[in-house]
Amino acid sequence: MLPQTLRDRLAALTEDEIEAMQLTDDAASPPDEAMLERAVLARRLKRLRRRLDLSQAEFAARFRIPQGTVKDWEQARRMPDAPALAYLAVIEAEPEAVDRALTASARKSESIFGKHDA
Repeated sequence: MLPQTLRDRLAALTEDEIEAMQLTDDAASPPDEAMLERAVLARRLKRLRRRLDLSQAEFAARFRIPQGTVKDWEQARRMPDAPALAYLAVIEAEPEAVDRALTASARKSESIFGKHDA
């Protein structure tokens, strides 16, 4: 609970004073378009992950995305760049195809690195 002196000061504010304070307070400002876009993407990513029945850690590991990045996207802290958005769209449309491509890529890398070890 707020101290009585602070409650009294807040109660004495006029509507104009409150509006002026809101305009200068970033936390009280209405969301901008970028913030709304991050929120929409966050909700979409959570739905995708849940549809695949994966935790954040499992999603990150399966699709080779840093777990902190997935967390930031889902909490609308950051917006994926254009290549990441394209990758997420492919995951959303064809997660099994992404699995096959990543598996093939891993096999190819192993065979390339294996040649250098010999």
